[in-house]
Amino acid sequence: MHGSRIAAIGHYQPARVLTNEDLAGMVDTSDEWIRTRVGIRTRHIAGPDEPVDELAAHAAAKALAAAGLGPADIDLVLVATSTAIDRSPNMAARVAARLGIPGPAAMDVNVVCAGFTHALATADHTIRAGAATRALVIGADKMSEVADWSDRSTCVLVGDGAGAAVVEACAPEQEPGIGPVLWGSVPEMGHAVRIEGTPPRFAQEGQSVYRWATTRLPAIARQACERAGITPEELAGVVLHQANLRIIEPLAEKIGAVNAVIARDVTKSGNTSAASIPLALSKLVEQGALPTGAPVLLFGFGGNLSYAGQVIRCP
Repeated sequence: MHGSRIAAIGHYQPARVLTNEDLAGMVDTSDEWIRTRVGIRTRHIAGPDEPVDELAAHAAAKALAAAGLGPADIDLVLVATSTAIDRSPNMAARVAARLGIPGPAAMDVNVVCAGFTHALATADHTIRAGAATRALVIGADKMSEVADWSDRSTCVLVGDGAGAAVVEACAPEQEPGIGPVLWGSVPEMGHAVRIEGTPPRFAQEGQSVYRWATTRLPAIARQACERAGITPEELAGVVLHQANLRIIEPLAEKIGAVNAVIARDVTKSGNTSAASIPLALSKLVEQGALPTGAPVLLFGFGGNLSYAGQVIRCP
């Protein structure tokens, strides 16, 4: 009942880097066109022999090592993904098998780009309820596998990767390190971001998503800060879903986090969907850009038009 905290975080990206110049040889586009419209310069692309659960397991292993824990210390595995091709076994079970985690509850969470913050809230609630003591929360997506590589409006966006957090119960004397979640959706606009068909392909209505993100979401993100009992000015960091630099920058500005480090990993990693928030946060932690214990707003948004955000204390 004392809440939970992120004990450690880790990330993983495939070795292959796809540049804007590479894309210009595949589809009618250019480095300038891409950078001007979405701010992306490079993205990492997994090979056919690198499934989503492998990306997830690499990130999770790094988070476990950073926390000084082993597989037997975990009793809940949550994987946020929207690029699982098979229905069963799910990604969480596959990751648990890869890591040798004995007997965990293992569940996938499909809320597309808001998946990690939904999964993080679910882990926090589960630990608060006493149904788990320590969880692996992973965001992992292989967007290259669902990309339409002939559509220059979407294929330039996508990248592959994974990020993972070890979430554990706080001691009675500790302040909770994961604040109350603010989440919701606009299901009647769910068609604006889609991964549909056989084979599944990613498509979106870019202008609708841009208007929604930059006009509706700032107030919601500020409410997430209010629920945590802090003002935007007190934030040390803001890690938004890394959708598009032209969404991230105006949204961050409208939130009013004037003293915060703003994650801009999208320029190097592209849109990695559910992986984008833990991936960007892990890099900031690794770089020493955020002090341990500092308040950081995590805010995911996208498919379904769903959103979820919470203030965490930096691991």
